[in-house]
Amino acid sequence: MSVALSNLPEDKEALQAMVRALLLECDQQKQRIAEQEQRTETQAQRAREQQQRGDDLYLENLRLQVELGRLKKWYYGPRADRLQSEGDLAQLLLSFAEAMDRKPVNPADLPPRPEPEEELRRVKRRKGRRRVQDFENLPVTTQVHELSGEERACPCCGVKRKEIGQEESWQIEYFPGHFERIHHVRKKYACVDCESNGDNPRIETAAKPEAAIDKGLAGPGLLSYIVTSKFNDYLPLYRLEDIFARQGFEISRATQSVWCGDVGDLAEPLYELMGDQVRASHVVATDDTIMPMLRTGHCAKARMWVYVGDEAHPYNVFDFTLSRGRDGPKYFLKDYNQVLLADAYGGYDGVVAGNVIVRAGCWAHLRRKVIDAEKAAPVIAQEAIVMVRALYAVEKQGRNASIEERLSLRQEQSAPVLAELHERFFDWKEQLLPKHPMAEAVNYALGHWEELNVFLSDGAVPIDNNVSEREMKRIVLNRKNSLFVGNPRGGRTAAILASLTSTCRRHDVDPQLYLTQLLVNLPVMRIADLPNWLPDRWKAAQKTRLAALQNQGPQSS
Repeated sequence: MSVALSNLPEDKEALQAMVRALLLECDQQKQRIAEQEQRTETQAQRAREQQQRGDDLYLENLRLQVELGRLKKWYYGPRADRLQSEGDLAQLLLSFAEAMDRKPVNPADLPPRPEPEEELRRVKRRKGRRRVQDFENLPVTTQVHELSGEERACPCCGVKRKEIGQEESWQIEYFPGHFERIHHVRKKYACVDCESNGDNPRIETAAKPEAAIDKGLAGPGLLSYIVTSKFNDYLPLYRLEDIFARQGFEISRATQSVWCGDVGDLAEPLYELMGDQVRASHVVATDDTIMPMLRTGHCAKARMWVYVGDEAHPYNVFDFTLSRGRDGPKYFLKDYNQVLLADAYGGYDGVVAGNVIVRAGCWAHLRRKVIDAEKAAPVIAQEAIVMVRALYAVEKQGRNASIEERLSLRQEQSAPVLAELHERFFDWKEQLLPKHPMAEAVNYALGHWEELNVFLSDGAVPIDNNVSEREMKRIVLNRKNSLFVGNPRGGRTAAILASLTSTCRRHDVDPQLYLTQLLVNLPVMRIADLPNWLPDRWKAAQKTRLAALQNQGPQSS
């Protein structure tokens, strides 16, 4: 430093010039450093943008793969929610079996072949096994087949052969339904003496059974057949029109539609009573689907809702609304204050807000979301589904238990699984990018965790909402075949008649027989007798009546 100071010029101007040169060099150095830092920051920013772009493309690719897998499953795959890895394992086993089948077989490894007579007897015994249920309950028509007089002559000596026995066999035949005209003749009566005396002849006409449709041509059996075919067997009316034409009497689909509306109007009081019964349930399961309604130029996306009552109130009630707004379920569930089992549709938040309704969640929906995102995160999906299956294993174990026993079983076995699964969801949320397909399933679970845990504190609440989803299949099948309803009244009719046929199926009741008797009695029924015609009570009354007739049979003989 002393040498450098000794070399400094003595001249003031020269010294200032040297300082200015040093300062300029220092500024240039700082500028170069700043430019370098700016270039480094720009490169880092570009790297971050490229990384973000790569992450976005990766997530978009995962999303498209998940969406493609969901659509392929919807159109071509099984409806059951199963992991794809399990299907791959089954395919591997199948390939292994095919490979083993192609290998040559050592004759020494084969089991001893049975004797021909034993094998023939086994085949005959299997072939003669009946696979038709209720065979003995079918009505019997006996056809006797005999030889003619010429055929009875002995081909050897010509003497007439005598009957020595018979062979019997059975055959099941089907005879299509047919139409009949019922001619009602109402006799009129008058008093001849009164008329001869110039008094009122007291004319009176014999009564006939009340018609389900006032002055209508269709009888109760025909009406019940049309309603059952459309709302229980999912046959559109134009197909029924063709079926009727083949049987000799054509009924236009427009006429059939009017008749269905008339039956719906007649059965509406019973439908309202079923709705009151469902609202008295401790747990009501609900779901909805699109029910297109015809409008000028396009179909409106109306909705069909289902409300499934519990075991104490075993009725399935459908409700038609013009939109998916919360006003529909809010109006139907008026004054209801217990447990509503539903999916994660946000409209139910407005239904339960401000009242004491407890909203329960559906584990089947969560499982489906995890399985749909399996391709994006197979390890997480496998681990999550294993724990969800543990919950369902507990439900299977307590299926036939009482409510108290099922609740105790859940708290003992399901609660630890839920606690572990909750922690794993938080761990997975930290591992996954926010827009990752599996992150959507994880956020769904964490966002509805309170609703998903309701079944843990109430033994009467199912673990999922599958019961109402199964009932919605009848609406989907009817929609697939009939496409749409014509107007709001048609949607209301569909809701009423679907409620009756669905509840009949729930109680294993023949809907055509039930509707026939209902339409015979409804026109003259008192309001006080209406509860006796709820499908479950009607079935119980039929069983009691049949048992009484069976008990009276031997005594009368």
